[in-house]
Amino acid sequence: MSDWSERLTRLHQPLDKGALRALVMVLGFYHVAMVMWDPEAYAVSIGGFNAIIGPLLIWAMCSSMVYGVGFKPRYWLWQGVFSPYFSLPILVGFLFLRFSGVS
Repeated sequence: MSDWSERLTRLHQPLDKGALRALVMVLGFYHVAMVMWDPEAYAVSIGGFNAIIGPLLIWAMCSSMVYGVGFKPRYWLWQGVFSPYFSLPILVGFLFLRFSGVS
């Protein structure tokens, strides 16, 4: 492992908890279900899809699945791309937008 990989592995150790993984997985499944069930209603509730929100949501959902199932990439770049430090705040933010009515 490279030095960067070891640093990112240590950075992710506090989040290596089963309950948090399950919570992030459920949060990711919720957003996937809402997009699949009625994408137009979901888009309206979060303020619409655009060139930033759409890819950001898809990336956060995919990242939550990678983290949720316990997969740990070896290469530092993929550890950063699929980091729960990025995907969790994004998914919580979309959840807040969905239920707050702020769009």
